[in-house]
Amino acid sequence: MKNRIPLASFGVLAILLISIALMGAYTVDETEQVVITQFGKPVGEPVTTAGLKFKIPVLHEANFLDKRVLPWDGAPTSMPTKDKTYISVDTFARWQIKDPLQFLLRLREERSAQSRLDDILGSETRNVVAKNELIEIVRTSKDRVPVKDEELLIRNPKAIQSFKPIAKGRKKLEQEIFEAAADKLTEFGIELLDVRFKRIDYNPSVKTKIYSRMISERQQIAAGFRSEGAGEAAKINGNRERELKRIGSEAYKDVLRIRGEADAKSTKIYASAYGKTPDSIEFYEFLETMKVYESILDNDTTLVLTTDAELFRYLKDISPDDEK
Repeated sequence: MKNRIPLASFGVLAILLISIALMGAYTVDETEQVVITQFGKPVGEPVTTAGLKFKIPVLHEANFLDKRVLPWDGAPTSMPTKDKTYISVDTFARWQIKDPLQFLLRLREERSAQSRLDDILGSETRNVVAKNELIEIVRTSKDRVPVKDEELLIRNPKAIQSFKPIAKGRKKLEQEIFEAAADKLTEFGIELLDVRFKRIDYNPSVKTKIYSRMISERQQIAAGFRSEGAGEAAKINGNRERELKRIGSEAYKDVLRIRGEADAKSTKIYASAYGKTPDSIEFYEFLETMKVYESILDNDTTLVLTTDAELFRYLKDISPDDEK
């Protein structure tokens, strides 16, 4: 009986020792790094290699930190540019815990780090945007040549404003934000890897004015095209009218020429037909005189002629009996 009690005590002690040993063991994943603290204060160097590790149970606490590249996505923020244009800027960044010991002492956790990134990156972004004009933020780089509608420029060069040359460009401004923020984040154990503009848009309060100005510019261009078209139409109509008059004039000239030639031929034919004997000549004169009478006389016509008028020659020969 006495042998069983020490044996049981030994078993309990062994189980207790094993439990304590298990409490001191921890596993580090390949994506993690660990800082051991004792009563909140770091102890030893950070553990950055993966595998099974050990610490003093109860006294030591393992603080796991991510070793991967972490994202930061800033909220869209309205801010003015140097030329007093309010825009909404949305940025994002990538960062990594480079010094886990310093990170733990200053920030403790990723949520605090995200808040610190909001403050620093947001502040540096506002500073850079405020020092540069909108064209510097919109254009990718100063070496990029904007695409222009060459046909539009040829047809209406005054309607399109020339692009203002830039000194930096969006890539350079992103680099300025990165350099200014990276130095400030180093003291928190954070390595800033990259900063980019995700979206740049006009502030809703000025969008209506911007759209109205764009519409007005397009309308001016359209008015220029319409004016040019109206001018071309007037030119075409003028040429058409002039060509029609020319054709009509030439056709009328041809008509007169043909009519004159026809009259000459008919006169020649009449002369050859009626000029053979005195009687035929007299008959021809009579017929022509009758045609004249028919064209100038009717029931309401009054003629005032001298007695020796050639036209009166046949009228004098008409007797009352002939009229009946």
